[in-house]
Amino acid sequence: MVVGVPKEIKTGEARVALVPPGAAAFVAHGHTVIVEKGAGVGSGIPDSAYRKAGARILKTAKSVWERADMIIKVKEPLGGELSWLRPGQILYTFLHLASDKGLTRTLLKREVSAVAYETIQLADGSLPLLFPMSEVAGRLAVQKGAQYLEAGSRGRGILLSGVSGVKPANVVILGAGVAGSNACHIAVGMGAHVTVLDINPARLRYIHDVMQGHVTTVMSNSANIAEEVVDADLVIGAVLIAGARAPQLLSKQLVRNMRPGSVVLDIAIDQGGVCETSRPTSHEDPIFHVHDVVHYCVSNMPGAVPRTSTYALTNVTLGYGLDIADSGIEEAIDRDPAIKKGLNTYGGTLTHQAVAESSGMEWSEI
Repeated sequence: MVVGVPKEIKTGEARVALVPPGAAAFVAHGHTVIVEKGAGVGSGIPDSAYRKAGARILKTAKSVWERADMIIKVKEPLGGELSWLRPGQILYTFLHLASDKGLTRTLLKREVSAVAYETIQLADGSLPLLFPMSEVAGRLAVQKGAQYLEAGSRGRGILLSGVSGVKPANVVILGAGVAGSNACHIAVGMGAHVTVLDINPARLRYIHDVMQGHVTTVMSNSANIAEEVVDADLVIGAVLIAGARAPQLLSKQLVRNMRPGSVVLDIAIDQGGVCETSRPTSHEDPIFHVHDVVHYCVSNMPGAVPRTSTYALTNVTLGYGLDIADSGIEEAIDRDPAIKKGLNTYGGTLTHQAVAESSGMEWSEI
């Protein structure tokens, strides 16, 4: 195959979908790799490194899209990229279609074989390609939350750790999955008082044991969420349902009842967000205020640390990408159920049930 790597165009997105050793691996498997000029610069990777790995550098994004049989990206296609999609082309990237009906329709109309990183799923229910970015987002959430609690952001003016004689901040984490557990780890390490809510008692037990009791765990239901959130300084929304929209756990009224200057940091915004007042923001304009509550809802959080995120992401995407390129999409999904779960659209048909149900659209088993 001809494997194309365009430069990301989403605002504030400096990650790149393939690092030079990954390009070398595709070349070693007999594929041609074409990379848009400057695609890796934001992650500290010069064009010369791709050339050394055996890739070709093309001057324009259009030339990459038009020549590639398989496009490997970090984020969903935007703007002019949509017009370059063509029937049978394989798109391998984060898509988050459950919260983007317009993109779903475009992929169906263009008859693209779209494989979403976030829905490639193993038999045990884990999401191997989402895992490293959830790690980054969870850890970054506490760092950003601490920043926006500062007075300069109209936050409460609270130091997350507190100091001698002064209580630390109350951090409430909704979801004890990968992002939530990583946020918990950093928040506890910084000295905050941390409460984690989840519907899975096994996950709560795990968090309690790993953190050696230095965290409060609470079963997630509407009453418990309301009780914890109104006293929180920082609320981190880290709930994920594979392929589906995130459940809205924080209503407008609950946000209204929160302390002025408290912070809602909605990691789940890619999937619609856990807060009714959330809307996607960018790294250039990351926050807004509703009822005097600071909202941070950047939809590509790991892009804030592109070098770390690029290498963490490509560590897990490369193997599946090679399987798809080596075998073609049809044989790859026949052989690997995880890739089959990752396939969201094929030949003009929506092929992922959770995406379809979230969008109110019809789907078919591939």
